[in-house]
Amino acid sequence: MELKLNGHLVKIEAPPQMPLLWVLRDVLDLTGTKFGCGVGACGACTVQIDGAAVRSCVTPISAALGKGVQTIEGLGTPEKPHALQAAWIAEQVPQCGYCQSGMLMAAAALLKKNPRPNDADIDAAITNICRCGTYQRIRKAIHRAAGQSQ
Repeated sequence: MELKLNGHLVKIEAPPQMPLLWVLRDVLDLTGTKFGCGVGACGACTVQIDGAAVRSCVTPISAALGKGVQTIEGLGTPEKPHALQAAWIAEQVPQCGYCQSGMLMAAAALLKKNPRPNDADIDAAITNICRCGTYQRIRKAIHRAAGQSQ
């Protein structure tokens, strides 16, 4: 099988029903996407498929074939971070950091769809769980990135 991942075609060998999360982590060794709950509730495993935020722990690899998959590894680089990554640092969002890759991927999908979200838009789109409770900082960082991305 071939998968378009972070802008590149990659060949993978995996059963079609294998969750995308395990293909990313165990087959392709991209460990930025985290395992949290395994039932699609927490959002630690959020990636984008064709620009939409999806929970990769409950998405079979077969659902991603022929579509563009983006992980946290493809969001920005140390030399040129995505506006959200820069805003995350500026607003000191991470505490433990475990949920952050999923949060960033969900926020990036939101900004693609709605470049100027209000608080209600953010609350509706970002359903990821942060055990450290940095939701106010996350909201501020999303607003900051929205201002920088225009």
